[in-house]
Amino acid sequence: MDEGGVDLQVLSLASMGIDELDSATATSLLRDVNDELAAAIGANPSRLAGFAALNLKDPASAASELERCVSQLGFVGALVDGTVRVEGAATRSAGPSLFLDDPRFTPFWEAAAQLCVPVYLHPALPPPEVAEAYYSGLPGEHGDAVGFALSIAGWGWHSETAIHTLRLIASGLFDRLPGLQLILGHMGEMLPMALARSSAVLSRAAGNLQRPVADYFQSNIHATTSGYFTQPPLRCAVDVLGIDRLMYSVDYPFSATTQGRAFLNDAAHWLGEEDMAKLGQGNAMRLLKLSA
Repeated sequence: MDEGGVDLQVLSLASMGIDELDSATATSLLRDVNDELAAAIGANPSRLAGFAALNLKDPASAASELERCVSQLGFVGALVDGTVRVEGAATRSAGPSLFLDDPRFTPFWEAAAQLCVPVYLHPALPPPEVAEAYYSGLPGEHGDAVGFALSIAGWGWHSETAIHTLRLIASGLFDRLPGLQLILGHMGEMLPMALARSSAVLSRAAGNLQRPVADYFQSNIHATTSGYFTQPPLRCAVDVLGIDRLMYSVDYPFSATTQGRAFLNDAAHWLGEEDMAKLGQGNAMRLLKLSA
């Protein structure tokens, strides 16, 4: 953190694989994870904060654990990973994967809105049926490796999270819970570039929405820079989403903090001092209710 110029880091669990566990085991394990994270924050309160890890296979339990993490442990939000296998399915290969627009996840979203904490929507491995249809069978000696890379950071993670976000908007979630705040990583998961077209098409189709799809990116959705270290995606995000909706993030340990420092130095050549302050700390402090 010192080497990368990071004063405070919000920690979270990359919990891909939790769906392999039965629901009761996952709930117990993630409670232990949250307690361990709280202990780390307690030992370094000026440098660390935390997002709760939750078992969304049991939405009611997830809502209860989020309330505990925020009210008792002092966490500043939650991070959730991709689609979810519902209660009763022991493995990802059994039963369907559900997006979080499914009504059974309403207790979780209501808890986040009531607690006034954001939810970070993070990618996860694709469901087996998606991996088979989209990312298998590539020709050549390295076909399997290329297919796997394509399914994650090479493309699939960002595409699926973008679809997930648009589904949440189209479901009317943010009309029902207007104070709910969602965070996307990876410079908005490709949505800023496509937002005008996506909004025009989906807003006509989703006749239930109170506003155009793009409007929700100004009231309910934020994006971090995590894992993106070139200026063109940042310029696009600033142009489309606005600087007030963007937050600096590195994606450590998957990306080095020194990459982020060089990225910020480059951004300072065209972003003014006030906008740099918003990107680097101000917006996150406001959204996460962090003290100076």
